[in-house]
Amino acid sequence: MTASIAAGSVARQAIAVAQRRLLLLTALRWLPVGVTLGLTVLVPLERGMSIAAIGSILAIQGFVALALELPTGALADTLGRRPVLAASGVLAITASTLFLLADSYALFAVSLLLQGVFRVLDSGALEAWFVDAVHEHEPRAEVAAPLARAGTALGVAIAGGALLGGLLVAWRPLPGVSALILPMLVAIGLYALYTLLVLVLVRDAREHDAPPIRPLTAMADAARLTPRTIVDGLRRAARSRVLLGLVLVEVFWSVAMIGFETLTPLQLEGILGGEDAAAAVFGPASAAAWGLFAGGSLLASRLSGVLGVAWTAILSRILNGVFVVLMGLASGVVGLLIGYGLTYLAHGGAGPMHAALLHREADRSTRATILSLNSMVSGGAYSIGLLVLTAFAGATSAAMATVVAGAFSVLGALCYLPALRKERAAGAVDEASATSPA
Repeated sequence: MTASIAAGSVARQAIAVAQRRLLLLTALRWLPVGVTLGLTVLVPLERGMSIAAIGSILAIQGFVALALELPTGALADTLGRRPVLAASGVLAITASTLFLLADSYALFAVSLLLQGVFRVLDSGALEAWFVDAVHEHEPRAEVAAPLARAGTALGVAIAGGALLGGLLVAWRPLPGVSALILPMLVAIGLYALYTLLVLVLVRDAREHDAPPIRPLTAMADAARLTPRTIVDGLRRAARSRVLLGLVLVEVFWSVAMIGFETLTPLQLEGILGGEDAAAAVFGPASAAAWGLFAGGSLLASRLSGVLGVAWTAILSRILNGVFVVLMGLASGVVGLLIGYGLTYLAHGGAGPMHAALLHREADRSTRATILSLNSMVSGGAYSIGLLVLTAFAGATSAAMATVVAGAFSVLGALCYLPALRKERAAGAVDEASATSPA
């Protein structure tokens, strides 16, 4: 009895440590994104590139994601989370430094290519490491609440980073140098700190009796096993109605994101009558929206304990789409920005619930692959939806395209029904086990 209690205490302590590391690394991973919010467009524009050219280099990241999401997810499953996360950090530093120095289309394109590789390597690996660490001690532990807290950390980090970036631009302590340089330098420093902490804090779970991993052997094994891991992940998605439904949610969710990410500045420009005025309003609004995103993640973690994870995901998906529709119907700046904030509140609640449902369908051998499959579908749907909705906005209006995006995205809630049925069945089995006589 005493040994069992001691083992339980050790397990709880290990899980608490893993959660603190998840929150710290998540915040540090996304803080530089907030600091440089908007600079991906403004820096090349300042250096003489046209808007069309900027759009073409930004599209490179999407093509990289489509090509590499599954292979890099499989690499994290076969080689390990730690080396993949460390490599992504090194690429983030390299890509940001090259972007800072770039003065031609080719250099900006290479920078965005490297940034795309960084993002696909990073995609899902930290989250997969955390779930592995938890399940190593408690195989049936629910991860919705800690993932929601990580979503809160993400939102707070981006909101705080956006405010810090604005202050750094306004401060302008380097005379004769562009005000956009200092935020980029700070972001590079933050990426370096993140990479260092990954090396210190992340440890891949291994079998207790497994021999030490040799790097070259691990790389060779990863290259050999990656194709099979990809096939296993795709086969699992094809055979599981629950997993297939979860992945299909991203098709609808991505369209909603176009409504509140890409079309909102266009709506502001139309209402206020100019790009400068729209940018002046959109910056602070983005910081506030990411703060609401953090609040939505925290609220969802509480709500899931009452309604269940699947019902919370469904409610978040419906509300997010409805709020996008209301943004399109708004006739003034105040109404538009209220709707914008509410979409991020629901967006923040949906993310950790969706992730928790995905993790229920994965195991350690395919966890990162499944997360990458989810991201790949999201990226592909976003790219196609962007082409369709921007063309529709040009033919009608940004507001009308926003309404269509929101209405379409609400249908994604139906894709959660298989997960809801499975959650109900699991709850019924647990209840029956709890009430059955010993």
